[in-house]
Amino acid sequence: MGRIVLDKADGVATITVDSPEVKNGLTPEMGRELVAVCEDVDADPQIGAAVVKGAAGTFCSGADRRRWQPGADQAEDETYRNSGAVYQAFVRVGKLAVPTIAAVRGAAVGAGLNLALATDLRIVAEDARLLAGFLRIGLHPGGGFFTLAGRTAGREATAAMGLFSQEIDGRRAVEIGLAWAAVPDAEVEETAHRLAAGPAKDPALAREAVRSFRTELGPPGIGWEAAVEFERATQMWSQRRRNSS
Repeated sequence: MGRIVLDKADGVATITVDSPEVKNGLTPEMGRELVAVCEDVDADPQIGAAVVKGAAGTFCSGADRRRWQPGADQAEDETYRNSGAVYQAFVRVGKLAVPTIAAVRGAAVGAGLNLALATDLRIVAEDARLLAGFLRIGLHPGGGFFTLAGRTAGREATAAMGLFSQEIDGRRAVEIGLAWAAVPDAEVEETAHRLAAGPAKDPALAREAVRSFRTELGPPGIGWEAAVEFERATQMWSQRRRNSS
């Protein structure tokens, strides 16, 4: 099974989603590990920035299909708690006390795209694949996707990706405001860490600055946690419906 790996160096925490046999698909256990790693980062005053990445050259393919049960009763207690563990991991990443950067190589799909959007900034490979793709497989979006995408790329791009399942590459992500920079694949993680090194020089200031940044800029509309719950019931319905069709 996969794991979440935490490394710390020079004031930067590197959080790696490590499950390469399924292109870094997330399990509920990994969601809980991700929350624990975030707690560790927040408790360390020497950390002033964090980079989130995937192992083995890809970011995250979404939910680990080996554990995914779309036809199961999504309101059953264990199933509900397990899906919630993944969703709450996104929210926890978004609440890290330090500025965060997603280093996106390969693919960021479904829940994996949500994880990338949970960060403050994204550096993407020019040939990265970014796809929400929920409707394409008969599911309602989850994890607060519309809130996450809307606060970066705006309404038009969020509609294209969330309602019409349009896939984009890294260059297009920069054009629509979904990412800050698109660079060759081999330079993604180096670029992310170079940017993270700036705020990491003064962790106390970085933490105060990012708190102000998020408080002042939002996201607007309903809150992120409310968006997760707002989407969840309909996604559960779509999972059951998909399995029975």
